[in-house]
Amino acid sequence: MNAGEKVAIIADIHGNSAALKAVMDDIDKDEQIEHIYCLGDLIGIGHETNEVLELLFSRNNISFVMGNHDEAVLKILDGNEPGSVGDEREHHKWIASRLDEKLISKLKSIPMRQNARINGKDFLFVHYHLNGRDEFLPIDNQPTSQRLDDIYELTDVDVICFGHHHTVHHFKSKERLYLNPSSLGCTSKPLAPYAKLRVGDFGQIDVSFIEVSYDNKEFLLGYEKLNVPAGDDILKIFHGNQHLNYIQNL
Repeated sequence: MNAGEKVAIIADIHGNSAALKAVMDDIDKDEQIEHIYCLGDLIGIGHETNEVLELLFSRNNISFVMGNHDEAVLKILDGNEPGSVGDEREHHKWIASRLDEKLISKLKSIPMRQNARINGKDFLFVHYHLNGRDEFLPIDNQPTSQRLDDIYELTDVDVICFGHHHTVHHFKSKERLYLNPSSLGCTSKPLAPYAKLRVGDFGQIDVSFIEVSYDNKEFLLGYEKLNVPAGDDILKIFHGNQHLNYIQNL
């Protein structure tokens, strides 16, 4: 059944171009997908900043929202306080120092939120829940549909898509649907997650969570080759020390 409109949702690429390329190839195989929504944190954590941005910005079928890592790096480039401290701050400074200047203006143009109407349904896309000053709220590690409804009680939309919390969220309340496809670029296995969403002609919404396998060896070994600040912690926390499998096999 092909009725309706179909979109892809990606989030938290985090400077991992190998994962991004695998997902884009998978999306491009589905000719029914009309648009891609990217939910922020294009850069940071991963070291393939320019490769990721060049691929994303080369396409005309992607809408973006700003993530906290994107925001921190841009603040450093503007000479402002990034909000990060310690090793994370040093990591952001390193990312900023390697960012290709021709990509900065496009990155700066990304908004904090995007609204879209897809086949009669109203969507809101954000990196994560925002307060009245457009600041990201702390991560809620025990989200429920009721707690999400409380945050968005004054928001008149049917679907809210967000990222930031690197795990799948799929909540349906009486008010609306909430969706987080999980982090595309930070996983403990060589898998890159994203979501497909179809809005049918009668208002039905079908969601599919996809995991694309890819070769992450060169990406993971790149942390040591490039001496990425906080690299050991990143590899442990965000990638489950997968790199040790490759080092032992060298």
